[in-house]
Amino acid sequence: MKIDPSLTSPLTGAIKTEPGPSKKAGGNAQSAGTGSTDVQLSPLAAQLQTLSQEVQSSPEAFDPARIAEIKQAITEGRLKIDPGAIADKLIETARELLQPTA
Repeated sequence: MKIDPSLTSPLTGAIKTEPGPSKKAGGNAQSAGTGSTDVQLSPLAAQLQTLSQEVQSSPEAFDPARIAEIKQAITEGRLKIDPGAIADKLIETARELLQPTA
């Protein structure tokens, strides 16, 4: 199987596939040789992968006690939501993401 190199994604980079197993006329799958695959990540995809691993290994990533506390506050009606603060933080995050990296 070959993948057309013009169909690569800017996030995943170039993907090349060489021929793998083929089917013979009898319907049985016969291996015509070992296929190999070469995958190259773009710098952005590699950066996202690194950030994802850092977040998962962070102790603040998942705090069961904090989640239980928030659930209890929602159940009791004590959770106060500040739409202005949420909007401000969302805009701040968007600005950070749109700034070019040095």
